[in-house]
Amino acid sequence: MIAISSLPAVKRNWGTISFASTLYLCPILDLLVKKIPPKWQPEIRLGLQEALVNAAKHGNNLDPNKTVVVHFSVVNDEYWWIVVDEGSGFSPPSCQVDLDPSLPGDESESGRGLCLLHQIFDRVHWNSQGTELRLCKQVNSRSRLPLIT
Repeated sequence: MIAISSLPAVKRNWGTISFASTLYLCPILDLLVKKIPPKWQPEIRLGLQEALVNAAKHGNNLDPNKTVVVHFSVVNDEYWWIVVDEGSGFSPPSCQVDLDPSLPGDESESGRGLCLLHQIFDRVHWNSQGTELRLCKQVNSRSRLPLIT
């Protein structure tokens, strides 16, 4: 189930989406990129997908009893997302990809998604517990061109 709400106007028109931990993210991503300029949608969708997968899979261990919450807002040309999970948190490493084919499954590409977030978003910040990720993308005439077209 997906829940959508808005925060009071004093919070700069923040909206909220919450969902049980799942990797079926298409409807959630559709909602989160709906108001983004079309040329930026593919790139930002990819970054948000990575953030949501990390929260549901690594944060909440795909436990359907745990929830991922996404707060989102647009202020001028800045798009903001705050992704919160109910996991035990982690300490984000520096942006370094460890491509080690001897490691099992997902561990063979450890850090790839975190680097992707830093490439796509202008600001990437975790809280001290490692359970909340803040992302910001500036979309204006001075921004670089999208990486994905």
